[in-house]
Amino acid sequence: MAVYDDFAKLDIRSGTIIEAKAFPKARKPAYKLVIDFGDEIGIKNSSAQITDYYTPGELVGKKILGVVNFPPRQIADFFSEVLVLGTDSEGGIVLAVPDKPEEVRNGDKLC
Repeated sequence: MAVYDDFAKLDIRSGTIIEAKAFPKARKPAYKLVIDFGDEIGIKNSSAQITDYYTPGELVGKKILGVVNFPPRQIADFFSEVLVLGTDSEGGIVLAVPDKPEEVRNGDKLC
C-alpha cells in the first residue's frame, strides 16, 4: 500500500503543450510533445500514447498535468523527460487536465 510520503515525492505540474507531432519510431502509436512548464521547470519533451482521442493540432495550446521529476526515458531516438498524466479509458488514454485551465499557470504544482 502506498503512503502519503510516496505521493509527496512526485512533482506534478501544470504545463501547456506548445508543439505536438507524430512519433512513427515509437513501438506503440504516440506523439512527441513539447510542453512549457513555466520559468522554474522550463520547456520539456514527452512521448505520449494519446493518439486515440487527440490529433496534434488539437493538442497545441492544451493545458495538461505531468510528472516532471522522473528521470528521462529513451524511446527510440527521443528522450521523454515528463510523464503526461491521463486515464487508461475504454477507448484509449484520456488526458488529465485542469478543470479551469485559464486559472492555472504553467508550473503550478498539483497538491
